[in-house]
Amino acid sequence: MASSEFYDEKTKKYDLDFKSEGESAAEYLLSYQELSALYKELIAKYDIVSVEDPFAEDDWEAWQHFYEGADFQIVG
Repeated sequence: MASSEFYDEKTKKYDLDFKSEGESAAEYLLSYQELSALYKELIAKYDIVSVEDPFAEDDWEAWQHFYEGADFQIVG
């Protein structure tokens, strides 16, 4: 995922529209809980078995939250 690339430490949000010029719309700015839910939805839909770097390297609260309900391999 390389999510450290689209994590904003000031807002504690993940910007899914980070490559666009200008400010991202609110629906593209996700909390770690929202991003975690999105990941889990995609994992279930596409039968993904391994996820690498789903959250920013220093966002430990997000990592813990995601790991607690994971039934797949997390790498990173």
